[in-house]
Amino acid sequence: MPLSSPRLILASSSRYRRELLARLRLPFEAISPDIDETPAPGEAPAELALRLSVAKALAVARQQPGCIVIGSDQVATVDGRPIGKPGDFSRAQAQLRELAGRTVEFHSALAVTDGQRVEKADVVTHCRFRPLSDAAIAAYLHAEEPYDTAGSAKAESLGIALMEFIRSDDPTAIIGLPLIALTGMLATFGLDPLAGSGAA
Repeated sequence: MPLSSPRLILASSSRYRRELLARLRLPFEAISPDIDETPAPGEAPAELALRLSVAKALAVARQQPGCIVIGSDQVATVDGRPIGKPGDFSRAQAQLRELAGRTVEFHSALAVTDGQRVEKADVVTHCRFRPLSDAAIAAYLHAEEPYDTAGSAKAESLGIALMEFIRSDDPTAIIGLPLIALTGMLATFGLDPLAGSGAA
């Protein structure tokens, strides 16, 4: 990376987002943001995801002046109702029973800031779950243990077998960091993976 390029920071403790960002081959570090993620009264899930992505980026940017900071947040919804991370087998089992045969909308919000300017976007992914038997649900959960994932399915691995379709403008959005949108945003801050900065 040229000496004049600012440091790039991912405001996240998520290993999934770290792995995704590494695909762009831009040197970066990850710092966990310390923010209140409580939804505001009457706040729609999409608005929550976008607000939190901006809040995460700005929180770290205040600690690290002069850096380019990426914030991201994802909210899954069905019929406009948010779906959380299950946390354990029984909750994941109940969640997949509910989602079987239905379409889940994932809002993968993204924000990039230099501490002054903020670029933001909400990349939407629609996932249609197949009808699922209890045996299929149990087999999947024992195999992958997706208890830290909203919707109880990791589409980047065996969870793809639960789906009838996944529709999005960005295939990485469902995993938690929309790299197509992010690449465009980073370019506006002078960071381009294809301009030699990612050669290291």
